[in-house]
Amino acid sequence: MSTINQQLQLLKVIPVIAIDKAEDILPLGKVLVENGLPAAEITFRSDAAVEAIRLLREAYPEMLIGAGTVLNREQAQAAKDAGATFVVSPGFNPNTVKACQEIGIDIIPGVNNPSAVEAALEMGLTTLKFFPAEASGGVNMVKSLLAPYTAVSIMPTGGINPKNIHDYLAIPRVLACGGTWMVDKKLIEAGEWDELARLTREAVAQVNSN
Repeated sequence: MSTINQQLQLLKVIPVIAIDKAEDILPLGKVLVENGLPAAEITFRSDAAVEAIRLLREAYPEMLIGAGTVLNREQAQAAKDAGATFVVSPGFNPNTVKACQEIGIDIIPGVNNPSAVEAALEMGLTTLKFFPAEASGGVNMVKSLLAPYTAVSIMPTGGINPKNIHDYLAIPRVLACGGTWMVDKKLIEAGEWDELARLTREAVAQVNSN
């Protein structure tokens, strides 16, 4: 099992962060680290993503930092240069996968059907993102998708919340889930760090409860 897989399995939930002001990542990173969730997937949905990754890596060198919504070689290179540990894509794009393999950064591409899983396996990838999880059939689809592919591990993302995360984590070979509820964008923009800390503590406690 790869180091990233081990880290994902230990954390069980990965905060998926959309951030418009790069400087907001520093107080948010402090909240995550101090409340037991030293990880972040910063999405390339805003122009602030690269700078946010760079700032977070400088401030918290041991943190597991991923770049999300990576769609092409340029973004993958920018993510690596900024200090991302791995990249995540919404779908399976062989060009993006090849680019990541060439520049030496791990990629977890999105899949939600057998054909995409087999395309990923063909390129040597066995850790995949199941996206959009709830819209693609949820827990039942994850179980069905994992059954024929015994080498595959999955990170479901999309529609995961406190009510359903345990159902996903109970499935063998689900390493972790991506979630946004503990890093709500409106709370970040409002600087509600105490509330974000409370939500983070709750998320950590929940995923580690039986």
